[in-house]
Amino acid sequence: MLALRIRVFGVQATASLFSSSSSSYSSSLTLHRKPPYFFNLSRRRPLSCSSSSVEQDPSIHVVTAPKCAKAPVPETVKFVKRALFVAPGVEPEEVREDMILPGSNIVLGPYAGHAQIKQVEFVKSSSKPKDCPKDDRPEFAILGRSNVGKSSLINALVRKKEVALTSKKPGKTQLINHFLVNRSWYIVDLPGYGFAKAPESARTDWSSFTKGYFLNRETLVAVLLLIDASIPTQKIDLDCANWLGRNNIPLTFVFTKCDKMKGGKGKRPDENIKDFQELIVKNYPEPPPWIMTSSVTGLGRDDLLLHMSQLRNYWDN
Repeated sequence: MLALRIRVFGVQATASLFSSSSSSYSSSLTLHRKPPYFFNLSRRRPLSCSSSSVEQDPSIHVVTAPKCAKAPVPETVKFVKRALFVAPGVEPEEVREDMILPGSNIVLGPYAGHAQIKQVEFVKSSSKPKDCPKDDRPEFAILGRSNVGKSSLINALVRKKEVALTSKKPGKTQLINHFLVNRSWYIVDLPGYGFAKAPESARTDWSSFTKGYFLNRETLVAVLLLIDASIPTQKIDLDCANWLGRNNIPLTFVFTKCDKMKGGKGKRPDENIKDFQELIVKNYPEPPPWIMTSSVTGLGRDDLLLHMSQLRNYWDN
């Protein structure tokens, strides 16, 4: 039995369901201006053990060492590589169970730091990506299907009501909204996708509007892609995740509404999360980070901020 486990709702569950399979593209997504922040980021380049010809004094007898044999990979390291998001500065073999954030596959590393939000202020709304703030502060974009709980998550993260507009009417956010946190980094509220009930005049051309932001925003640290854990996997969420992956946009899956339990024959949130992961892993040979949250109970709030802090601090150094 492997020592490492991921805790979901207090129940130990192995992460074998997230094991890699063949895929159409790599999930080694990149932080802008930084190397990939998935597993290969924390690996050091191995020393070459193969021999090479060198001109030397013929009187000197040179003994050529054989090529180094590959050492077997411990089972625990295999588990870490197929199941966990290893943070910058951590080697897979260094991972301990107490380093894994509860209700997630995220390993904390040395870049995790100050995560407390003391101040937040609305800066501006932009109708075009080129109109967004032009300073060099890092930012996290919050994206998801309409009515997934984007605004509620933002309000929960900053512990302020009505910082982001909440509404039962899908499609309420129609602009790129920047909120400055601690005068040092941004939370960006993006228009939701798939809001079929929004009036035609208010619908956003997601392809040209939001995608333009992703492809051209150099200060983007990561996308927090929100997935509703209280309902079965939605194809539109998979399509969005796959588009981000194909375009090397770093992301973290944030599962919302994990406190809700569907009645009747509906599945529990952890079961829906398992189903989603089994589908998404087909296109991600290395596991993207994911975490469970609830804006009602506060589940995952502090841990998500810790995760964001280590990505932000790595980006900023």
